[in-house]
Amino acid sequence: MLKPIKLKNVIIKNPVILAPMAGVSDLPFRNLVSSFGNDDNKVSLTVSEMVPSASQVILLERKKTTNKVKRLYEQHNSKQLTSVQIFGNDPALMAQSAKINEDLGADIIDINMGCPVNKIVKNGAGSDLLKNLPLAEQIIKEVVKAVKVPVSVKIRTGWDANNKIAPTFAKMIEQAGASMITIHGRTRSQLYSGNIDFETIKATKKAVSIPVIGNGDITTFASAREMIEKTGVDGIMIGRGSYGAPWFLSQVIEYLKTGIEPLSPTIAEKKDVMIMHIKAMLDYYGDKTGLLNARKHIAWYSKGIKNSNEFRNLINNSMDKDEIFTLIDKLFK
Repeated sequence: MLKPIKLKNVIIKNPVILAPMAGVSDLPFRNLVSSFGNDDNKVSLTVSEMVPSASQVILLERKKTTNKVKRLYEQHNSKQLTSVQIFGNDPALMAQSAKINEDLGADIIDINMGCPVNKIVKNGAGSDLLKNLPLAEQIIKEVVKAVKVPVSVKIRTGWDANNKIAPTFAKMIEQAGASMITIHGRTRSQLYSGNIDFETIKATKKAVSIPVIGNGDITTFASAREMIEKTGVDGIMIGRGSYGAPWFLSQVIEYLKTGIEPLSPTIAEKKDVMIMHIKAMLDYYGDKTGLLNARKHIAWYSKGIKNSNEFRNLINNSMDKDEIFTLIDKLFK
């Protein structure tokens, strides 16, 4: 149902892509998502958490590259394609950040022009650029000029219902030299509420010749198929559908190829994956930060299990890793 995508010298074999999610798509989670499946249904591309271009450039210029900053753009390994997403509103700094990440090994540079969060928008970045297309175009041109790897751009359908500029903007993105577009099927004003606008995604796909990736509310096998069938996109991007289900993307790839819905993991299998995930986070961040960061993942893994509300309260009040693993053993019997 989906064909491989070629962007310059990069081939995305299975274009079911893990979305960039702040506080979620860190290295342990991206590695975990990429570990599922066989050669036919493995996830081919994941996208990093958003990297603030200005902060990254300034810290590197001052030779203050902290572990926290390094983690934002750290790559998986030599076999895994990684796209690093950058954001900002200064063309020169965005270009410098893109080059830094290319030099560090990023296979694709993704420009965020769709984040709806207030703290990003109020600084003229993310979705705010949907209201300033000349600046958005300049940023894309400067980033494309700065790197040899493919550049993609993530957008929304527009700022609000009266300004759905995605098809027009997509043409500008293509002409500016970008190799791929990802579109979330909502306006900035909608944030994450309301229905996905398949018609605008479809119009955006028709407006350009470069690949277009559909994003938004892909949380089931049926919704993955619906996005493709209603829009004709070249691939899909999954975010919240992976919460507590890092195996979901690989299963979606299998489903789109076979038409058969894979079985959900058993409780025991979910427990094994969760423990593997937590241990990877502890190794990566250290015990204190790792346990704090793991709490939301533990909550997602345990959703729907009997007595999980009480379990989550206990987890959220513990900083003892042995106690947490004991609580997990009791819940996931």
